[in-house]
Amino acid sequence: MSTDSNTKYVGKAPSRVEGPLKVTGQAKYSAEFDVPDLVYGYVVSSPVAKGKIRKIHADKILALPGVLQVFSHENVPTLAWFDRSYKDDVAPGGSPFRPLQDDEIKFSQQPVALVVAETFELARYAASVLEIEYEQEKHETDVEALREKGQEPGSGKTGYKPPVRRGNADKGLSKAEHRIKQEYVHGTQHHNPMEIFGATVHYHPDGKLTVYDKTQGVFNCQQYLKKVFGLSADKARVVNLFMGGGFGAGLRPQYELYLSVLAALELKRSIRLSLTRQQMFSLGHRPHTLQTVELGTDASGALVGVKHKAVHETSRFEEYTENVVNWSGMLYQCPDVHLEYEVVPLDVFTPLDMRAPGAATGSIGLEVAMDEMAYAAGIDPLEFRRRNYADRDQNEDKPFSSKKLREVYDEGARRFGWDKRKMEPRSMREGNRLVGWGMAGGVWDASMQKAAAKATITADGKLTVSSAAGENGTGTYTVMTQIAAETLGLPMEAVTAKLGDTTLPEAPVQGGSWTAATVGSAVKSVCEALGEKLLKLAQKMDDSPLKGAKPEDVEFVNGLIRLRKEPRQSVVLRDVLQVSGEREIEADSSVMPNPLNMQKYSMHAHNAVFVEVQVDEDLGTIHVTRVVNVVAAGRIINQKTARSQVLGSVVWGISMALMEETVMDHRYGRYLNHNFAEYHVPVNADVRDIEVHFVEEEDPHVNPLGVKGIGEVGLLGVAAAITNAVYHATGKRVRSLPLTIDKLL
Repeated sequence: MSTDSNTKYVGKAPSRVEGPLKVTGQAKYSAEFDVPDLVYGYVVSSPVAKGKIRKIHADKILALPGVLQVFSHENVPTLAWFDRSYKDDVAPGGSPFRPLQDDEIKFSQQPVALVVAETFELARYAASVLEIEYEQEKHETDVEALREKGQEPGSGKTGYKPPVRRGNADKGLSKAEHRIKQEYVHGTQHHNPMEIFGATVHYHPDGKLTVYDKTQGVFNCQQYLKKVFGLSADKARVVNLFMGGGFGAGLRPQYELYLSVLAALELKRSIRLSLTRQQMFSLGHRPHTLQTVELGTDASGALVGVKHKAVHETSRFEEYTENVVNWSGMLYQCPDVHLEYEVVPLDVFTPLDMRAPGAATGSIGLEVAMDEMAYAAGIDPLEFRRRNYADRDQNEDKPFSSKKLREVYDEGARRFGWDKRKMEPRSMREGNRLVGWGMAGGVWDASMQKAAAKATITADGKLTVSSAAGENGTGTYTVMTQIAAETLGLPMEAVTAKLGDTTLPEAPVQGGSWTAATVGSAVKSVCEALGEKLLKLAQKMDDSPLKGAKPEDVEFVNGLIRLRKEPRQSVVLRDVLQVSGEREIEADSSVMPNPLNMQKYSMHAHNAVFVEVQVDEDLGTIHVTRVVNVVAAGRIINQKTARSQVLGSVVWGISMALMEETVMDHRYGRYLNHNFAEYHVPVNADVRDIEVHFVEEEDPHVNPLGVKGIGEVGLLGVAAAITNAVYHATGKRVRSLPLTIDKLL
């Protein structure tokens, strides 16, 4: 028998298993589930940024036929008292926001009332005419004006790492042959996934709830509901089967969940609550950030000092933190490093993790500064990075579990044609367009969390694997199916993956690029456990060639259980199932990170981005005409979905560099462009040639699958590379993003 396998799926590029459901409209999102006796809610938002509610005139609204209730701080029941009840799995330090619990206004667009009616149209109309009197107070929303009030975080969220300081950066910089110091700024950004936040709560006759919520973590939401409303797990089932984009916006329970469950419990009715696009700008954001970077090199171009300070906003009631500056002590070799990080409390809603939180921001400051430093030292930007390559994580003083960044540099430079680049700015052009080539890179944590999974195989050879992890568009259904099918040697068509339901085995929130590593490892583990049960059944068959074989002696391939060293010695898996007489066989398993490996190694993914821009010399318009993004992220499970993740990251990076910004009118403490018409993101005409390539790494330490996750690392360096390319094209260095036309002219 040939040892070739048709069931080796890991590393291949199968299409999404849920694709047909999505393109035919059969995939149901949270605000689309049909439930009986449904009523509708509509949120009323505060027009002021700070103050108190003096009076809510609900009587006229309640007199409208079909209006059921106007919920506000004046009539909601008393719920959990302590802050800990409102803290979710990824909450920062401080006191979480409690909707409708008092008369205080903490930020603009704060939900102040919920109108519930028999129809959506009536709820929306009633909300629009509800009169509310406010007592307005002076607000503060400008982080640039208040930067001197910055303070070191005292109680950051889980995962926050205080900045490192090693050696003597000031002393190193004082001896530098070449030296630069600059400030880099980017404004507020909002997640803006295509699907708006919404919830459908099914109130069952026995008082139990099935909550279909837009979330990146159903168990996180269930725990929140249990603590806030005093519900047991069986009375608060949370479901999210599909998500139309999250990017971090769904990591924490948002207020549509709280308000819809509150209304369902009080009215004993099923309810649907969807936010508006404008209200999506009240849910958290990537914070407006100011960075100061100072670098120095010796005569050979080796870094002798690095200083990096970041200041960004947080709310007054929670202390949101990001790992912004830490990467500057890790990505390049330098003995003397001083990193600082501060937050400024303002009258805004708490910022929220957005794709590659901290690193996406920090890489702009560091990588643009590295480009400036390279020019100051007279060294090609790529060569400058090679000369300062870090073979060891200096922050943690650990070796990397694997790192192929040198190979990434080489592959990216070769595919882009970097050797043809002229160093001098304004030295390349096509007609009236100035041509610029820039590059940058990034590093991101390779994390794994604790998770569980279940596997069930039936007598007809159909396998179901399940875990409560989410699917926000990254390809989790497909990756789970690939891993399960390969582990048990089945065709992918014989495998069904179930996700996003608190009745399934527990899994963490989907974020941090850890889902494939975490849930994928759980699926592999549970299928191996199921395989051991199947092997024992196979050994009970008459004349079984597998008698005496241990699990490590066999493999599951092409519907067979066979000996690894003698593949002709095999049994048909379906025969095993039918002879066993069992209708179905189950296995459960859970996984967690290896603490010894975590102590011993630094685990990270890396990338490098090469960009070509063309800038109209007369108009200043910028066109990103070519991008090559090369990523080293361990083992790639699915080449197609992985490439898709990085393609999306590049488009996001173009947006971050050239157009994306939420503009605050500080007179009112309110975002001006809280809509898709004026919050600019790339369209087809903005996106040209994008190449994505992977340099695979064998990493036995990072997790059982050897994967590192790519949902975030692909974004890193894109905005910085574009900024650097614009300098190369024009000779003008812009240090404030987005890089709009007015900043070039």
